[in-house]
Amino acid sequence: MTTCQPFPLVDVSGTPNERGKAYGEQAHDRIHASVALYAAQLGRFGFGQKDIERFSGIFLPRLRQWAPDLVKEMEGIASGADVGLSSILLVNARTEILQLAKREKGISDDEPDGCTGAVILPEATKAGRLIHGQNWDWRAECAGTSIVLRVRRTDGPDLLTFTEAGGLARSGFNAVGIGITANYLESDRDYRDIGIPLPFIRRRALEARHFAHAIKVVATTPKSCSNNMILSTAEGFAVDFECAPDEAFPIYPDKEMIVHANHWQSPVALSKLRETGLGDVPDSLYRDYRVRRHLAARHGDITVDDLKQALFDDFAAPLSVCRPANRKEGGNLSATVAMIIFEPASGIMEVAPLPAENRDFTRYELTMDETVVGNAEKALPAR
Repeated sequence: MTTCQPFPLVDVSGTPNERGKAYGEQAHDRIHASVALYAAQLGRFGFGQKDIERFSGIFLPRLRQWAPDLVKEMEGIASGADVGLSSILLVNARTEILQLAKREKGISDDEPDGCTGAVILPEATKAGRLIHGQNWDWRAECAGTSIVLRVRRTDGPDLLTFTEAGGLARSGFNAVGIGITANYLESDRDYRDIGIPLPFIRRRALEARHFAHAIKVVATTPKSCSNNMILSTAEGFAVDFECAPDEAFPIYPDKEMIVHANHWQSPVALSKLRETGLGDVPDSLYRDYRVRRHLAARHGDITVDDLKQALFDDFAAPLSVCRPANRKEGGNLSATVAMIIFEPASGIMEVAPLPAENRDFTRYELTMDETVVGNAEKALPAR
């Protein structure tokens, strides 16, 4: 069943294990629902609990080496929610695990993780502040299994992220103004090797103290599959990375904005790899165009409401920028699960569940580093 109730805020602090346990306790029911969603999907493919542990075990040794603190946080989440570590890893590596399972059984994919994302630089906005956001297209049931997570850290900047319950990060920003959104991509290089699952990369980017460090994490961390990630900074810059598992291709702002859906755009990337995702998301070819056209008409005066209106676009529904719940051939109910908009310099994120049928946003806040607003203002060119 779908729901338009606001996503609950989970607020945690302390050591990785302490904040994980607090996370698990606060989001107990949604974590169980999140785990059950993907366990049931694996069950339909013929996989049981031992297989979940087997798939999780593929990633766990490397994660213990690459991010031992995040593994401790997952252990805390598992303890607080009273589930096994493999279940939390299932949520955090669900893209990779579901694909490995499908490939093992020879099942074709009918439900890519969609999304349309955009970032507008300060020069193009009315308030002179960077605006970043996206529509997250996935399983409609996730409107009832997702949260907003605020992590208060002593070992780096605090962060605010929208994510599936039990997940480490998806879309959001941190207290020094670094933001991230992500979109599905697919190429012929996918799943040749085992890399770091995508939520761990996004979380590490949100833990960065400096924009360059976030870029390094996104651009250089080996991945199992392709993905598109847009990185921004409240200081007034953004760059999009079309990521193959072993290489990243940057796309820079055009007319002070970046808009990206689910097809490869980099000419360099397209000269080196083969696009394999358009068969599942042909609507990507007009979704980013529709959003870009709407924003371009408001260039210089773009507001948060303008980005919302662009992402509400219903051209060619149900396969539109803002997607109503639609039953796919494989039986899964797909929709725009959430619209997430944030203005990092203001410390504000707004999120609407199932925006095709609901336009009520809930505001979530993060206390920003005192230098962020000042740096953002200094970086803005005179008009």
